[in-house]
Amino acid sequence: MSETRKPTLIASVQRALHLMEAVASHPSGAPAKLLAREARLPLATTYHLLRTLAHEGYATRLSDGVWVLGDRVEALHGQSRTQQLLARVRPALLSLRDELGVAAYFSMHVDGEIRLIDVADGPRAPRVDLWVRFEDAAHATALGKGVLSQFDDARRRDYLSRHPLVDLTPHTITEPGRLLRSLDSSCGLLFDREEYALGTGCAAVPVTDATGAVMGALAISCRPGRLPRIEQSAHRMRASAERLQRALTFTGQDAL
Repeated sequence: MSETRKPTLIASVQRALHLMEAVASHPSGAPAKLLAREARLPLATTYHLLRTLAHEGYATRLSDGVWVLGDRVEALHGQSRTQQLLARVRPALLSLRDELGVAAYFSMHVDGEIRLIDVADGPRAPRVDLWVRFEDAAHATALGKGVLSQFDDARRRDYLSRHPLVDLTPHTITEPGRLLRSLDSSCGLLFDREEYALGTGCAAVPVTDATGAVMGALAISCRPGRLPRIEQSAHRMRASAERLQRALTFTGQDAL
């Protein structure tokens, strides 16, 4: 296609977007006539577009006749912020995956839970089969331990009081005192030695933004026999964690 050729644009989509911009510029809502003037649209066209947007959940007509943005716009906003976070996180995970030849993971503490946020894997670096919901198994994962290691004692005990230490494999730590002691003796590198799934080992490092408001962890998974080699590459994991820390400083936990 010639570089000078103009792109094909859909006029109706442009009109709908301009109308949504007009609606968004009035936090308390605005009547259709005002919106039509601001969007430079015929009133009849404005009504048709508003009815369509309302049907799809992108606009709402209040009882006093003014129009506001609909619930689906807020949902899109939340998804957009999550995608912004992933756009900052994913490059660091992909780089670590390719550098070490292992699957790489990132978790964050969000709304009282330790959640898996993103995974970078591939044919030669398969991810762990998440056979138990991550929120219920943080005690058995290096990722979960990486976040818990950043909590103070009271916060750790509060988390453990709400999350039973479920026995997932013969290697799972199910005694709270033992788990807490392992967090304190970690030296910044946390391990899962077949505690979540037999035949799989994991290592993690903490990730915290500059303000300390965002707590997360970066981890890799591999065969248990590779963990000593991974431990020797801990400096590479910490370098990736620093990249994530910088990304989180700009993004913030509100992205989720």
